[in-house]
Amino acid sequence: MNLLFIGDVVGQPGRRVISQQLPTLRSRLKLDLVVANAENIADGAGVTKKTATQLLDAGVDVLTNGNHAWDKKEALEYIVTEPRLLRPHNYPDGTPGTGWFIATTSAGHKVGILNLMGNVFMHPHLACPFSLADKTLAAKPDDVKMVLVDLHAEVTSEKMAMGWHLDGRVSAVVGTHTHVPTADERVFPKGTGYITDVGMTGCYDSVIGMDTEKSLKRFVQKLPERFEVAEGIGTICGVLLDLNEQTGLCRAITRVRVSENMLENSIRVA
Repeated sequence: MNLLFIGDVVGQPGRRVISQQLPTLRSRLKLDLVVANAENIADGAGVTKKTATQLLDAGVDVLTNGNHAWDKKEALEYIVTEPRLLRPHNYPDGTPGTGWFIATTSAGHKVGILNLMGNVFMHPHLACPFSLADKTLAAKPDDVKMVLVDLHAEVTSEKMAMGWHLDGRVSAVVGTHTHVPTADERVFPKGTGYITDVGMTGCYDSVIGMDTEKSLKRFVQKLPERFEVAEGIGTICGVLLDLNEQTGLCRAITRVRVSENMLENSIRVA
């Protein structure tokens, strides 16, 4: 089974390149399921019904989230009505929504999607993602063999520790949040695919998706400046996961990078 996970989608450039290129990618890569991290889709921080619907209509099957989950207040009500939109599962009991969703492909294969947020240097500080992962996996239905974990975290060591902790128990652990793609994709010894950070889907002529000049004012001149999404050519960064439907383990993980206006015959995977 082929699963494409798309890294943090930032603003209009990220949404636009997905709308343009995902139909081609679904056909070219024979994709069975597409998951994207959506915490930055609305003006660079948060989720709205309009922006989420745009991605779902473009062919994304499930939307994961992160520390910007509630930056747009309408998300508190919208997430209750849209089960395909997740939030970190380690939020307290009673928080709207959930971080666990079982997707079913057109071929009838079930895939559990688990959205977690790390604790080191992250705000808010949530429940332990390691213990919650254990608890969730212990309760999952027996017929769900494949499980994808999106760990939204700042620290590379925390993400890598999660990969080792879950090796052989989930299909893949993919890291999000830093907006910078790493080149350490691999399959761990017991069969779990892993990458520290999938990267960003948005404008790369920027500072992690935000307008460069405004960002420089904050860093160089130490002046308060509101972040704004950078405008420019959008690029999809993601990973293609080849999963074994019977064992739930990962056969291969491959980085995917596709820019806006790229011709179909020039699309390549790393």
